Amino acid sequence: MTAIGNDTLGTRDTLTVGGKTYQYYSLEKAAAKLGDVSRLPFSMKVLLENMLRFDDGVTVTPDDAQAIVDWQQERRSTREIQYRPARVLMQDFTGVPCVVDLAAMRDAITSLGGDAAKINPQVPVHLVIDHSVMVDEFGTPKAFEQNVEIEYQRNGERYEFLKWGSKALDNFKVVPPGTGICHQVNLEYVSQAIWSSTAPDGSTIAYPDTLVGTDSHTTMVNGLGVLGWGVGGIEAEAAMLGQPVSMLIPEVVGFKLTGKLAEGITATDLVLTVTQMLRAKGVVGRFVEFYGPGLASMSLADRATIANMAPEYGATCGFFPIDERTLDYMRLTARSEENVVLVEAYAKANGFWRHDDAEDPVFTDTLELDMGTVVPSLAGPKRPQDRVPLTDVDDVFNGDLAKVYKKDAPARVAVEGESHDIGDGDVVIAAITSCTNTSNPSVLVAAGLVARKARALGIKPKPWVKTSLAPGSQVVTDYLDKAGLSQDLDAVGFNLVGYGCTTCIGNSGPLAEPISAAINGNDIVAASVLSGNRNFEGRVSPDVRANFLASPPLVVAYALKGTVTEDIYSTPLGEGTDGPVFLKDVWPSNEEVREVIEANIDDEMFRSRYSNVYAGDRHWAGITVEGSDTYAWPPASTYIANPPYFEGMEMTPAPVGDIVEAKPLAILGDSITTDHISPAGSIKADSPAGKWLMEHQVSKGDFNSYGARRGHHEVMMRGTFANIRIKNEMVPGIEGGMTRYGQEVMPIYDAAQRHKADGTPLVVIGGKEYGTGSSRDWAAKGTNLLGVRAVITESFERIHRSNLVGMGVLPLVFAEGVTRQTLGLTGDETFTIRGVAGLKPRQDVEVELTRADGSKETFLTKCRIDTANELEYFLSGGILQYVLRKLAA
Repeated sequence: MTAIGNDTLGTRDTLTVGGKTYQYYSLEKAAAKLGDVSRLPFSMKVLLENMLRFDDGVTVTPDDAQAIVDWQQERRSTREIQYRPARVLMQDFTGVPCVVDLAAMRDAITSLGGDAAKINPQVPVHLVIDHSVMVDEFGTPKAFEQNVEIEYQRNGERYEFLKWGSKALDNFKVVPPGTGICHQVNLEYVSQAIWSSTAPDGSTIAYPDTLVGTDSHTTMVNGLGVLGWGVGGIEAEAAMLGQPVSMLIPEVVGFKLTGKLAEGITATDLVLTVTQMLRAKGVVGRFVEFYGPGLASMSLADRATIANMAPEYGATCGFFPIDERTLDYMRLTARSEENVVLVEAYAKANGFWRHDDAEDPVFTDTLELDMGTVVPSLAGPKRPQDRVPLTDVDDVFNGDLAKVYKKDAPARVAVEGESHDIGDGDVVIAAITSCTNTSNPSVLVAAGLVARKARALGIKPKPWVKTSLAPGSQVVTDYLDKAGLSQDLDAVGFNLVGYGCTTCIGNSGPLAEPISAAINGNDIVAASVLSGNRNFEGRVSPDVRANFLASPPLVVAYALKGTVTEDIYSTPLGEGTDGPVFLKDVWPSNEEVREVIEANIDDEMFRSRYSNVYAGDRHWAGITVEGSDTYAWPPASTYIANPPYFEGMEMTPAPVGDIVEAKPLAILGDSITTDHISPAGSIKADSPAGKWLMEHQVSKGDFNSYGARRGHHEVMMRGTFANIRIKNEMVPGIEGGMTRYGQEVMPIYDAAQRHKADGTPLVVIGGKEYGTGSSRDWAAKGTNLLGVRAVITESFERIHRSNLVGMGVLPLVFAEGVTRQTLGLTGDETFTIRGVAGLKPRQDVEVELTRADGSKETFLTKCRIDTANELEYFLSGGILQYVLRKLAA
């Protein structure tokens, strides 16, 4: 059942499709009262419809709808709106802490005298378990089966907890492990493009499918004309519990696509080019909408590939409107014909349909790309926006070796027990992985054809390369099997290892011990090539420092080549049975790829795979739990624990005090990612988290990963700022999560505990683009639990800024011309911020700086609490506390 507003403007209308009658909120009727909307960007039309449908005269009013229409005049707005997405999407790394919070809120509301049943999702929630499978076994026909067995052994407690959630919570469905990546499952199955549900008056309401997701790549579904973006888990929980998403009406950047891709160019090459262009443009906090004649020739899978990487180019979303390609894809993926005809009828009736000959929408700003100019590319070695033409990869790496890695020339060393050596730039991981590319048949088929040609020519990957294939959907296996390409991929080491994110999220698994020892014992700068979307330092593998994003066929090519130090065009990939084999000898034509796709992919594959998607395999069926109002927290668990956010909480929030003489916990540089703040990958034995686990009788082999342990705050607090590659300027020359307490160097967690015992508040100082990357709520939760009251940076990435506010941490941005360098910060200063309880959104805030010699000065910052709603959350101690008090009342 869907809540609706008062329809103050009288825009409700009737649509009859296939003999069924739907009510909908008409933009045409709204235009008669508010002004012309025909050239409003399609993404903004979704927001306008949302305002019309939820107009209750209180949280949403006709003035909000008017503000969206009036946006066309200046093409920007300072108005705050309350937006309500239709549903929430999660994956397990972010989903487990969300369910932990919901379980904790049930306990807390009971102690406040409220009803535990009030803590229930008010909108549909789909949680897909896709982040936990690791590449332990690879290169064998049994790799998939063995990795699944290990996954369930490692994650039994977590999966039992999620199964409890699926029974205890309403509107909450869990897609079991081994099904696929959440964004691909969302694109291929869950999303409807146009949703319908029953209103309180019994009528059926049709409306655009919208969502927020606890993973930044939620934007992938923008390719299907569905408006959705990533939020932190805490925001998602609030949305689940009926709270609107408070946001400023966004600026919308139009990206015009013309022409079409040339022979041999992949969708990955296109998306890396788009990512580089949009990062250079600067689109953080903005919507991006794609338009232009190029859309007509673009497959929906290509659109989804571009939409997927919105977080990499920094946008809130990367939206494509509904058209014939949308309907073709929905039919291919076995959506019901009733759904498909509703999508077409609704989109055409309500102005959501893209017409080739229509006038372009109006945008805040625009840029343009002729797709015919795109060239083969990789991105790396550290950031997804750093596109490198394929011709220049060897030059970039060899140049970076001297510049970044402080090495004059590539070195090679022997590998114990092996007949080969290893050196700087050797590709030790080649992984076909991630939602970005495994959702796109064109690049997966191309990878299979590269493998087929390599197999025929008698060439195999180099012996030091760890190869893996982890599709985002079981349908991928079906069409690769049908085309005979699975056998070819197996023959060159790309056996199926699992259906999940694997390498892209840092679950690449261990390298062979002799290779790992050779790398770490000789300061070798090893490389990985993956078809993923993230290549931040320390993410893919602790043994690998240079990581390149590439299309799946190039992943296979680099596995054969084994190094990024040589030009992949002019030097051979290797020696085949009849002599040297070059890239041109194995690269498929566009026509070859097209023929395989047309002959081997059909709707029955999707219908069969998704017919019973929530049932799972025998392992999932074997987990037996009872549903209950509250969760019985297992006292000895090192995976799940009741978090401390609600301890001692009362119905009236305590006043938020000033921040007086706070000490810096860390002073950080530019592009600090949420991976740096809260790593997802392996846990080092000598880290605070590793020591805590061993103290609790967990052996090193059973550490699992930070991502898998996000349900336990004791592990995650110790993991905050514990990334092995983070550099804290308070301890120059030291890499890893270290800081100073006075002059004593120690792990950041240990120093935070000392400061806490002293009663000293803390701040974190940063540079530009603080909090880029994943929508990781633990990056804010951990910051809060370490005692950090404020984070002061040159700029924030959208999701992390919001997460900090949601956890009651004050985000401040240096005034123009002020940075940590201009202030000459060393870590021996203290910071005082007064008037915190009286803050207003986006106001200027003076910070008093006291240096070690006692001298004082002030510098100006801007409060990045952006809206009135966010201010309420902050003053309540956080968004969860705000929602809990509201529900308890």
